Amino acid sequence: MCIRVAIAAFIFLIGATVGVKAIAQDGHHGHGHADNHDWYEKLKQPGSNASCCNGPKDGVEGDCRPTRAYQKDDGNWYALLNSRWVMVPPRVVLKQLAPDGNSHICANQGGTIFCFLGGSPKS
Repeated sequence: MCIRVAIAAFIFLIGATVGVKAIAQDGHHGHGHADNHDWYEKLKQPGSNASCCNGPKDGVEGDCRPTRAYQKDDGNWYALLNSRWVMVPPRVVLKQLAPDGNSHICANQGGTIFCFLGGSPKS
Protein backbone atom coordinates (compact mmCIF):
# COMPACT_ATOMS: atom_id res chain seq x y z
CA MET A 1 0.00 0.00 0.00
CA CYS A 2 2.80 2.45 0.88
CA ILE A 3 4.51 1.75 -2.43
CA ARG A 4 1.33 2.61 -4.36
CA VAL A 5 0.98 5.89 -2.48
CA ALA A 6 4.64 6.74 -3.11
CA ILE A 7 4.31 5.94 -6.83
CA ALA A 8 1.12 7.99 -7.10
CA ALA A 9 2.79 10.94 -5.36
CA PHE A 10 5.81 10.69 -7.64
CA ILE A 11 3.64 10.63 -10.77
CA PHE A 12 1.66 13.62 -9.49
CA LEU A 13 4.85 15.63 -8.85
CA ILE A 14 6.20 14.84 -12.32
CA GLY A 15 2.91 15.87 -13.91
CA ALA A 16 2.76 19.09 -11.92
CA THR A 17 6.33 20.01 -12.89
CA VAL A 18 5.73 19.36 -16.58
CA GLY A 19 2.44 21.26 -16.44
CA VAL A 20 4.06 24.36 -14.94
CA LYS A 21 6.74 24.41 -17.63
CA ALA A 22 4.12 24.02 -20.37
CA ILE A 23 2.08 26.90 -18.95
CA ALA A 24 5.20 29.08 -18.93
CA GLN A 25 5.45 28.77 -22.72
CA ASP A 26 1.81 28.83 -23.76
CA GLY A 27 1.89 32.51 -24.63
CA HIS A 28 -0.50 33.55 -21.84
CA HIS A 29 -0.29 37.18 -20.82
CA GLY A 30 2.19 37.68 -17.99
CA HIS A 31 3.57 34.12 -17.76
CA GLY A 32 7.37 34.22 -17.67
CA HIS A 33 7.60 38.01 -17.87
CA ALA A 34 9.35 38.62 -14.56
CA ASP A 35 12.03 36.02 -15.34
CA ASN A 36 13.04 37.83 -18.54
CA HIS A 37 12.20 41.47 -17.78
CA ASP A 38 15.82 42.64 -17.67
CA TRP A 39 16.29 42.07 -21.39
CA TYR A 40 12.64 42.53 -22.44
CA GLU A 41 12.84 46.18 -21.35
CA LYS A 42 15.63 46.77 -23.90
CA LEU A 43 13.60 45.54 -26.88
CA LYS A 44 12.27 48.16 -29.29
CA GLN A 45 9.37 47.77 -31.69
CA PRO A 46 10.64 47.43 -35.28
CA GLY A 47 10.82 50.77 -37.06
CA SER A 48 10.36 52.84 -33.91
CA ASN A 49 11.91 53.70 -30.59
CA ALA A 50 8.85 52.43 -28.70
CA SER A 51 9.45 49.72 -26.13
CA CYS A 52 8.11 46.20 -26.62
CA CYS A 53 7.79 45.80 -22.85
CA ASN A 54 5.40 47.67 -20.60
CA GLY A 55 5.61 45.72 -17.35
CA PRO A 56 7.49 46.22 -14.09
CA LYS A 57 10.35 43.91 -13.21
CA ASP A 58 8.57 42.18 -10.33
CA GLY A 59 5.13 42.15 -11.91
CA VAL A 60 3.31 39.59 -14.00
CA GLU A 61 1.41 42.11 -16.09
CA GLY A 62 4.05 42.69 -18.75
CA ASP A 63 3.23 42.23 -22.42
CA CYS A 64 6.32 40.10 -23.16
CA ARG A 65 6.56 36.41 -22.35
CA PRO A 66 8.03 33.11 -23.62
CA THR A 67 6.00 31.19 -26.16
CA ARG A 68 6.22 28.25 -28.51
CA ALA A 69 6.58 29.05 -32.19
CA TYR A 70 7.47 27.61 -35.55
CA GLN A 71 8.36 29.00 -38.96
CA LYS A 72 6.72 27.71 -42.13
CA ASP A 73 8.54 27.20 -45.42
CA ASP A 74 7.13 30.51 -46.69
CA GLY A 75 9.02 32.33 -43.91
CA ASN A 76 5.98 33.22 -41.81
CA TRP A 77 6.14 32.64 -38.07
CA TYR A 78 3.30 31.14 -36.04
CA ALA A 79 3.22 31.48 -32.26
CA LEU A 80 1.06 30.39 -29.36
CA LEU A 81 -0.79 33.42 -28.08
CA ASN A 82 -3.20 32.77 -25.22
CA SER A 83 -3.24 29.06 -26.14
CA ARG A 84 -4.09 29.72 -29.83
CA TRP A 85 -1.75 29.45 -32.80
CA VAL A 86 -1.62 32.79 -34.61
CA MET A 87 0.39 34.08 -37.56
CA VAL A 88 2.90 36.68 -36.46
CA PRO A 89 2.80 39.79 -38.68
CA PRO A 90 6.21 40.04 -40.42
CA ARG A 91 6.49 43.74 -39.45
CA VAL A 92 6.82 42.85 -35.72
CA VAL A 93 9.50 40.15 -36.07
CA LEU A 94 12.78 41.26 -34.52
CA LYS A 95 15.94 40.17 -36.32
CA GLN A 96 17.71 38.86 -33.23
CA LEU A 97 17.68 35.82 -30.99
CA ALA A 98 16.62 35.87 -27.37
CA PRO A 99 19.40 35.18 -24.85
CA ASP A 100 17.86 31.79 -24.05
CA GLY A 101 17.42 30.84 -27.73
CA ASN A 102 13.66 30.39 -27.30
CA SER A 103 10.73 32.22 -28.86
CA HIS A 104 9.19 35.22 -27.10
CA ILE A 105 6.17 37.35 -27.90
CA CYS A 106 5.10 40.80 -26.71
CA ALA A 107 1.35 41.28 -27.09
CA ASN A 108 -1.44 42.89 -25.14
CA GLN A 109 -4.41 41.05 -23.67
CA GLY A 110 -6.45 41.88 -26.76
CA GLY A 111 -4.00 39.95 -28.94
CA THR A 112 -2.18 42.83 -30.65
CA ILE A 113 1.43 41.72 -31.18
CA PHE A 114 4.07 44.42 -30.69
CA CYS A 115 7.26 42.34 -31.00
CA PHE A 116 8.26 38.75 -31.65
CA LEU A 117 11.57 36.92 -31.39
CA GLY A 118 11.74 33.59 -33.17
CA GLY A 119 13.75 30.96 -31.38
CA SER A 120 16.14 28.41 -32.68
CA PRO A 121 14.49 25.44 -34.41
CA LYS A 122 12.04 23.46 -32.25
CA SER A 123 11.54 26.21 -29.67
